[in-house]
Amino acid sequence: MNEEIIKKQLAKLNNVKKEIAKVIVGQESVVNELMISLLAGGHCLLEGVPGLAKTLLVSTLAKTLDLQFNRVQFTPDLMPSDIVGTEILEEDHSTGKRFFKFQKGPIFTNIFLADEINRTPPKTQAALLEAMQEKHVSYGGETYKLPAPFFVLATQNPVEQSGTYPLPEAQLDRFLMYIRVDYPNQKEEIEILKRTTNNRKVKLESLLSSEEMLTIQGLVREIEISNSLLEYTTQIVRKTRPSNNDNSTKPNASERNDFHRYIRWGAGPRAGQALVLCAKANAILQHRYSVNLEDILQVAPAVLRHRILLNFQAEADKVTSDSVVRALLKFVEPPTSKLA
Repeated sequence: MNEEIIKKQLAKLNNVKKEIAKVIVGQESVVNELMISLLAGGHCLLEGVPGLAKTLLVSTLAKTLDLQFNRVQFTPDLMPSDIVGTEILEEDHSTGKRFFKFQKGPIFTNIFLADEINRTPPKTQAALLEAMQEKHVSYGGETYKLPAPFFVLATQNPVEQSGTYPLPEAQLDRFLMYIRVDYPNQKEEIEILKRTTNNRKVKLESLLSSEEMLTIQGLVREIEISNSLLEYTTQIVRKTRPSNNDNSTKPNASERNDFHRYIRWGAGPRAGQALVLCAKANAILQHRYSVNLEDILQVAPAVLRHRILLNFQAEADKVTSDSVVRALLKFVEPPTSKLA
């Protein structure tokens, strides 16, 4: 691809952030991680208490991209057919013959917002699995391809547990990144009050088309990463596992007395793939064509926090997956600057 075209498309990425900032106050790290997930071609789960504009953030992002967008409010009575679609009986008026026709559901879009995904039962949550992994839907023995690019952006509320259905580990692993949305600071909260209590209307510009998004996704995979950083990434993922057959990565007794004693199950190979892809996407957001150590460290919490299953000891000691990830990154020795 022409280097001038690449620079123009990368400049548009910065403009996307500026457009989002017209509506969303602060949350720069959340917006950055959301962009990383999209550029890496993965799905994203946003968690935060009510009122932190998670839904508004996703819908604003969709408006800045020239992509199809559908939002579904997940509820306890939501059925899989409400997402995937169903067959309807139609009649050919010329022949009078009746036939079944597949009516596509809201999943057939570029950006699918699963709002409060943990409020719907596992059967409906599982309806997303095939779409998220395979980028197609099966119904009645037929396979229907989803539009490209395709992203599932889901939100969930960590506070209310009554009437909710926590996502199983298998489905959590399908999300490339697990983003935590925190409270705004005082200055940001004052700005939120100013913006939302007047008649101010914001017009957003659509900046990136589906073709441009697919082009940038392809470019992300061409970003260079050194063998030393690939080895470092592998070490991070393997050190999350309490035991390994490989003696070079199996923690000794003193190490197990630290963060390893809180881990029930470690991250699988998909975590390493996600770390590399997200690091490449972060590099391209910085207009760089190679991954450095900081790229990996920056994306590691959002990539690993939902892929490490903690045990009862961690719950008793009030240890979180984020604190385990922080200890893990301090424990694994990074490559030297010359090699990285």
